[in-house]
Amino acid sequence: MSAVTESSVVEAVTKELFIGGKWTPAASGATFPVSDPATGEVLCEVADASASDGLAALDAAVSAQADWAAHPPRERGEILRRAYDALMARQEELALLMTLEMGKPLAESRGEVAYAAEFFRWFAEEAVRIDGGYAVAPNGTGRFLVTKQPVGPSLLITPWNFPMAMGTRKIGPAVAAGCTMVIKPAEQTPLSMLALAQILADAGLPDGVLNVVTTSDAGGVVEPLIRDGRARKLSFTGSTQVGRLLLEQCADKVLRTSMELGGNAPFLVFDDADLDAAVEGAMQAKMRNIGEACTAANRFYVQRGIADEFARRLTERMSALPIGRGTEDGVVVGPLIDEAAVAKVGELVQDATQRGAEVLTGGATVDGPGNFYRPTVLTGVPTDSRIAREEIFGPVAPISVFDTEEEALAAANDTEYGLVGYVYTNDVKRALRVSERLETGMVGLNQGIVSNPAAPFGGVKQSGLGREGGTVGIDEFLETKYIAVSL
Repeated sequence: MSAVTESSVVEAVTKELFIGGKWTPAASGATFPVSDPATGEVLCEVADASASDGLAALDAAVSAQADWAAHPPRERGEILRRAYDALMARQEELALLMTLEMGKPLAESRGEVAYAAEFFRWFAEEAVRIDGGYAVAPNGTGRFLVTKQPVGPSLLITPWNFPMAMGTRKIGPAVAAGCTMVIKPAEQTPLSMLALAQILADAGLPDGVLNVVTTSDAGGVVEPLIRDGRARKLSFTGSTQVGRLLLEQCADKVLRTSMELGGNAPFLVFDDADLDAAVEGAMQAKMRNIGEACTAANRFYVQRGIADEFARRLTERMSALPIGRGTEDGVVVGPLIDEAAVAKVGELVQDATQRGAEVLTGGATVDGPGNFYRPTVLTGVPTDSRIAREEIFGPVAPISVFDTEEEALAAANDTEYGLVGYVYTNDVKRALRVSERLETGMVGLNQGIVSNPAAPFGGVKQSGLGREGGTVGIDEFLETKYIAVSL
């Protein structure tokens, strides 16, 4: 692309369904709008699939499965590597596309494209490391062969907050393992996934391996795919509420599932912590992606001796963040995804203040068009407030004070969620004690960002099932087969 402009990146995306290697309109001809959350203006219209379109995509995936499973692992890896190269070569235009449909500042979008690409590079290397085993039976009369095979056609559902990285985190291991796919991106942000589908096709992914279905009727399209029975795997990233519903549907056909669901991440700061590092980590853990991340720090617990100073420094940093459209130079805080997201954040802040919390900065929307909410710091947040229980998904940092380690751990674990927790301390023994006792799938120890394609990502309790990324990520798309050999 010679010139990267807003209109050119949107126009460059094919806005139809991608089924069996071909772009096709929805059978009904229906479309739905994609809007810029910073202005409310419609960017374009994309194909609005129905259940019949979804089943056509599943037909394509099922038809391609046998040949794709037999495809040499090295070649599967090389397709992913070429797609990685293409993502990095087109980083600027893909970042602009993402900012337009999702709202995050361009700097963060560039970072997400690079992060998304890394999943392809990582799983390109994992494709040739699918192993098995050979053992002598304990009685010596036979042998045990263990092999791993693709689980089969997979349904992938991705959220709007990381519209490309959540796709590559699922597509990468599925391709490496030899699984075909039907992927449904979020209604708010389909353009990044449509662009990614073309990149994979150009990289040599065979027809039917990846099928993309965009729709405004997620339930109406996804449930028939689950109930059909030919898909053998569902990978979902989204809310716990929707995850529970999908698990119920998957139970009927006993589909293999992996789910990355909601979070309520505690951020613990002990009085022996490096306060500068803790504040910097708090900014990363809270404000990455405008706070619209399942890994975002949701509850700040600070030991009493440093609580006032931590709150002062965090307030100073939060109040200075430039707000605006993500395409503008210097903007750090873009819009939330839609009006409903702004309303929920406002309700949570209002509930906390009505129960006695104090607003140190923010606590209000921004005048003018777009879905903006000011970066906010609250102190004196009572434990019975909604904001202490519910995922915020916005730029609000609620601070509570604790006195003892036991008190901090009790508060941190007092939630149905268990995705990630953050701990700041310079005491090695405390660091290990607290990290081991936190009821989370991941811990950021003296760091505010945990996500890495080379590490296992996932939660416990009602934050999900299974892991994505790392050496275990590909296992979610593999079945283990045992072959008994008699001698």
